[in-house]
Amino acid sequence: MVINCVAFDHADPSIFTVLTAKSTRPGVAIADFVIFPPRWGVADHTFRPPYYHRNCMSEFMGLIKGYYEAKEEGFQPGGASLHSIMTPHGPDSECFEKASGADLKPERVAEGTMAFMFESSFSMAVTKWGLDTCNRLDKNYYKCWEPLKSHFNPNWKPSSK
Repeated sequence: MVINCVAFDHADPSIFTVLTAKSTRPGVAIADFVIFPPRWGVADHTFRPPYYHRNCMSEFMGLIKGYYEAKEEGFQPGGASLHSIMTPHGPDSECFEKASGADLKPERVAEGTMAFMFESSFSMAVTKWGLDTCNRLDKNYYKCWEPLKSHFNPNWKPSSK
């Protein structure tokens, strides 16, 4: 079966949803469980890693083994991140720079990796144990985005083909 983006852009993670708890509102799930399987990255003329975004759902992502393509160094197996509703997030600055200059040839993504995401339309909170007691909170997590530079050009226009 072919699944993923095949022309351009990073595919929305929802294509990897394996379990959904429906709500009474159409189009709004109570929760989605998503896995990120190994796959081919073949999109051309694009930025392949997950893009910078905000969600209308809370996003809890965990890495069981391997590496996460958007934070190869800072996201270790056994780790997890929580991005609450409408919290901006995306690749770290190292991933952005590497992907921005990459030769876009077909490549395997997430080979040897097992990652998951749990999304919910409800707010999630970290427990006192998670924040304090376990001593595993990365208090510098936000710093992975500090080196990002603005590349916005208000005069940019797409090239005509």
